[in-house]
Amino acid sequence: MSKFIRFLYVVSLVFLSACKPTAPASWTGYVEGEYLYLAAPVAGRIEHLSVQAGQTVAKAAPLFELEREAEMANLNETKARQLTAKAQANNTQKGKRSDEIAVIEAQLRNALVQEKLAQTDLARQQKLVDQAFVSKARLDDAQTQVQIAQGRVAELRASLKVARLPSRNDEQIAADANAQAASEVVKQSAWRNAQKSQIAPAHGLIADIFFRPGEYVAAGQPVLSLLPPENVKLRFFVPEAELGQLQIGQAVQVNCDACGPAQKAHITRIASQAEYTPPVIYSNAQRSKLVFMVEAHLDAVSSSRLHPGQAIDVRRSMDTTPVAKP
Repeated sequence: MSKFIRFLYVVSLVFLSACKPTAPASWTGYVEGEYLYLAAPVAGRIEHLSVQAGQTVAKAAPLFELEREAEMANLNETKARQLTAKAQANNTQKGKRSDEIAVIEAQLRNALVQEKLAQTDLARQQKLVDQAFVSKARLDDAQTQVQIAQGRVAELRASLKVARLPSRNDEQIAADANAQAASEVVKQSAWRNAQKSQIAPAHGLIADIFFRPGEYVAAGQPVLSLLPPENVKLRFFVPEAELGQLQIGQAVQVNCDACGPAQKAHITRIASQAEYTPPVIYSNAQRSKLVFMVEAHLDAVSSSRLHPGQAIDVRRSMDTTPVAKP
């Protein structure tokens, strides 16, 4: 009987040891930051720097400002040219000025009076010729004066009609196009002037500053680097034999020295090709091993105490529900 009891005891120990959960595998890695390198698309000397390294800034907070005297002068010039082009375009929609039209109208009235006088003189000369008091040549002169007066009246009436007309259609189209081009130049100048001041595209930490006030910066050259919290990610390296335990969206637990409780993250990338273990991760005896790089993002980056370059230990979480990449 005692042998049977001992047999049951051994079997129970084997059973309990088999049921005991094993600790999940642990992988070593580091914290990586995807920095935003902020620059102005125009060149200039730094006039004012609103932030310093290590400072946390909100979205749309002012960062730096370049000198803008040349841009302001150019903007004022283009606005003046725009006003000129618009005035010329508006002028093509109108006839002559009211004072100019008044002069033509006065000339027309005078021509009408001259025509009337010429016709009256013609009638008088016709009577004198009928009575044989003057020669027929006088009548011919009177008829010529009437024709001259009538021609002058017709000329002035045509001039008055033309004076009230706008410019020709082609001239109006050209003037409108010129005004539109001037407006676009103003927009370009205003954009260049606005680019002299740069703001934060997102909430984040000012990681580094590369230029100081008084220094000249070329167009597109970064002045500072910004690290948004959502751009902090984890990189760790998993041996090929353990890669089948992981999938995109899977939860993992992250620990680091003096970081307190483990933080939760989700896998966002698994490398498609193997690589040699980075020397900063494993010992010299393990550097020859091939591993796959895995990336994960923290679920609560805003409260994370992890910093780029910091070493971490990653384990599979008990929560196996995959989530989509944010």
